[in-house]
Amino acid sequence: VESLLDPDAMLDALADALVIFSSGVTSVPPRTAARVSDRNLLGVMTGYVPGVALESKLVSVFPDNDHDGLPSHQALIVLFDEASGTPVALMDGTYITAIRTGGTAAVAARALAREDSRVLAILGAGVQGKSHLEMFPRVRDFAEIRIASRSLDRAKELAARSPRARAVESFEEAVRGADVVACCTDARAPVLRRDWLKPGAHIRSVGGTFGPEIDRDTVEASRVFVEWRGAVTNRPPAGAHELQGLDEESVTEVGEVLAKAKPGRQTADEITLYKSTGHAVEDAATARLVYDQARQLGAGVRLPL
Repeated sequence: VESLLDPDAMLDALADALVIFSSGVTSVPPRTAARVSDRNLLGVMTGYVPGVALESKLVSVFPDNDHDGLPSHQALIVLFDEASGTPVALMDGTYITAIRTGGTAAVAARALAREDSRVLAILGAGVQGKSHLEMFPRVRDFAEIRIASRSLDRAKELAARSPRARAVESFEEAVRGADVVACCTDARAPVLRRDWLKPGAHIRSVGGTFGPEIDRDTVEASRVFVEWRGAVTNRPPAGAHELQGLDEESVTEVGEVLAKAKPGRQTADEITLYKSTGHAVEDAATARLVYDQARQLGAGVRLPL
């Protein structure tokens, strides 16, 4: 799957998918999940993006898998023919889930982060830390990338992937003075504090499946952007822990900004926050790219059903 996906083409496809979603023509029910324990779940993410894909994804979230050398998120994606409903492709969704998450965040950062952003902080050195390290430099020219993790060794390992990256010893050290902050943890309590942030910072938060990754003061000090307003109106895991209790009209969908229907960043000093929960249109757009490339190259295995 990884060899069939062009990251830059994915960014454009993700941007288009977010615009299509915000136009109201897609069919995407809220994610549902079966909890296996207080830390583990199996989720279902299904969506229809007209002209792009009809898809369904099964994704397991087992945060402690890292200790066993397994991904915390593992997934399968099925694509169906829009006209007949016939399954046309089954693919590994683990890499797609990882890279489209960082890719969608990069699309949001391209629209919301200051043009002169030069310092990136990445909190978390797992799969999503890696994804964001790969995708964010595609949308801003960062001179310095700071990586912090609960494990300094893991932060150093991730930092070794980029000549501009270095590991730091604490989340606070990474965040202070950073122009863009990417929170990529599985934390159950906030790892980011409002008083660490500089004026004009852009924040993205991907974690928080089982609890808030950023503090309430940060949310209240920010203009909040989301993939969908369901991040506010739905309870977790479909919705975001950090956004519970907000007025859904107080947040803006990134697709609305990309379509120029709503404003993005309005001043140099305002703090912008993109809080994602993951969305089926992102899987649909990315899986369609993989499917089209596989057909063009004759990759994959044909199976009778």
